[in-house]
Amino acid sequence: MLWIKNPLGIFTANNLDAGNGLVVDGGKIVELVPSGSRPSMLCAEFDASSHVVLPGLINTHHHFYQTLTRAWGPVANAPLFPWLQNLYPVWARLTPRSLELAVQVALAELLLSGCTTAADHHYLFPDGMEDAIDVEVAAVRAMGMRATLTRGSMTLGEDDGGLPPRTTVQSPEVILADSERLIRAYHEAGDGASVQIALAPCSPFSVTKEIMAESAVMAERYDVRLHTHLAETIDEEDFCRSMFGLRTVDYLESVGWLGSRTWLGHGIHFNDEEIARLGAAGTAVAHCPTSNMRLASGTARVLELEDAGVPVGLGVDGSASNDASNMILEARQALYLQRLRYGASVPVERALAWATRGSAGVLGRSDIGQLAPGMQADVALFKLDSLRFSGSHDPVAALLLCGADRADRVMVGGRWRVVDGSIPDLDVAQLIAEHSAAARKLVAG
Repeated sequence: MLWIKNPLGIFTANNLDAGNGLVVDGGKIVELVPSGSRPSMLCAEFDASSHVVLPGLINTHHHFYQTLTRAWGPVANAPLFPWLQNLYPVWARLTPRSLELAVQVALAELLLSGCTTAADHHYLFPDGMEDAIDVEVAAVRAMGMRATLTRGSMTLGEDDGGLPPRTTVQSPEVILADSERLIRAYHEAGDGASVQIALAPCSPFSVTKEIMAESAVMAERYDVRLHTHLAETIDEEDFCRSMFGLRTVDYLESVGWLGSRTWLGHGIHFNDEEIARLGAAGTAVAHCPTSNMRLASGTARVLELEDAGVPVGLGVDGSASNDASNMILEARQALYLQRLRYGASVPVERALAWATRGSAGVLGRSDIGQLAPGMQADVALFKLDSLRFSGSHDPVAALLLCGADRADRVMVGGRWRVVDGSIPDLDVAQLIAEHSAAARKLVAG
């Protein structure tokens, strides 16, 4: 039993008083200690007087493999569709080993930013990559994090009017068989899950309506979640009108996806009526501010989505359009982007809530994302002792306003996974060397 005591600042993502810290036992939070109080039981102690304490941050949308194509010159100044068309042939050369390295880098980067749970959308299965999700499962377990790994898919190749090259698409039969295999092999239901599987046809411009509908039926049968990109760009809206004769939310409803099992990557270009429909259905949105700004895709109407009843969380998106995997910086970016839309009164705490409790709701989880008795002991601790924080006064606000970018300590399920700003037993220099070599090889062909 461990008392994380006397924090410099604490954000619980709820209204509970934890001014003097929290007690962890058996992988869960068992007590919050109010200001001026002590735990009700005898505990070992960790002095958090130099730390700001948060729930572990939760990333709701990523593409781990894209860490291999960060800041690639030919797409550095391209919007989404040309960006994809240039990158698809490069990504088609992915190998199991290069994917393993990419996932390790993404997870390590997330963990060091205070992130304890991540959702990855992997939709690339060229020849030799049939076991891509198995590779990801092993990496997540080795890193000691939690993840929702989505079995993505692409069925609509460029010769059928889609965007991806033929070498990257699969048949519906292969996709559904592998989806069922992965759910049976790896999906953990209920509180405390480390690995969950979701089904994730990639986007309207890369899959048929049939695989969307069939994935929805399978998700219902196995009680897993559904994920896809939607309403990311105006080009996508135009594609949906041309290909299906529908706007994006009408398309979503036509394939059986307009419901509380679904979360959408980006969700930018919705009108008022569509926002109301999404809210009534409980369909969630993963807001990806940095990626949306990088590709000039637009700004999600986050406050209006939330007010309509849409669960909203944050995602760093792929590391070829962010080009980082840093959740605390993503919360800062979300705060500032939404202030541009709605004004300076958008609170710091609301942005932190998107990265924690909001993101947990997006992934359909009620056991993570806040500090409260009975919740999983997923906790991120940040120090404010570097130059950028000198002169700051409100420790919680300082995390975003002064630009915190690295956690000092991170706990997942009661186990320290970051200690003194480093991941125990991870040779970062070796990982960088191997990953960088794999990245160069992938791009060179």
